[in-house]
Amino acid sequence: MPRPLRKIIQEVTYHCYSRCQDLNNLLLQEHGKAAFIEAIRMCQERYSFELNAAEMVANHTHLTIRTLKDEQTIARIMQYIKARTAEKFNKATGRKGPFWNERYKCKIIEDSEYPDEYTHRLAWYVAYNPVIKGLSDNPRKNSIGFIRCYLKENYKIPLPIKITIHPSFYKLGDTFDECVKKFLLYEDAYLERLASSP
Repeated sequence: MPRPLRKIIQEVTYHCYSRCQDLNNLLLQEHGKAAFIEAIRMCQERYSFELNAAEMVANHTHLTIRTLKDEQTIARIMQYIKARTAEKFNKATGRKGPFWNERYKCKIIEDSEYPDEYTHRLAWYVAYNPVIKGLSDNPRKNSIGFIRCYLKENYKIPLPIKITIHPSFYKLGDTFDECVKKFLLYEDAYLERLASSP
């Protein structure tokens, strides 16, 4: 059965998800982390797009990417990041074979009924993923820790990649502090749902 065609359009936000080969914890290894970060850095230098969220979770990654008008497609961006990660990891470790399990999965956030709310909920979901997996005790301390960019004005993560705050964040208030205050309510709601889940 042929694979379903992706919906590839510009000026939308994609939540992309990729798993490591055989669900191995390749992103727990220092070479895996370094390769993934370096691949994102190279992609940001090569193509124009907005990286709104990113985390590594041992055997998979989450990226939220907003494509721009007349710039590269999500397919090209993800292909580049995944290929460079594999290439750099294999070179550093002397390993051969694929790094990733399958093609990436993605969803267009703007296709949801309430895209802005979905974006805020998704940000906390991605941020808490490493915490749920026992890799961090706080989303603000994750390997990438993108969520800090949404909590402290003009914050730059201590990595050679750039996080761009999603435009929906600025709809939450008239000032950055107002936006943060309302954004934190989504963290509270996420933790409440997490506590009530079986």
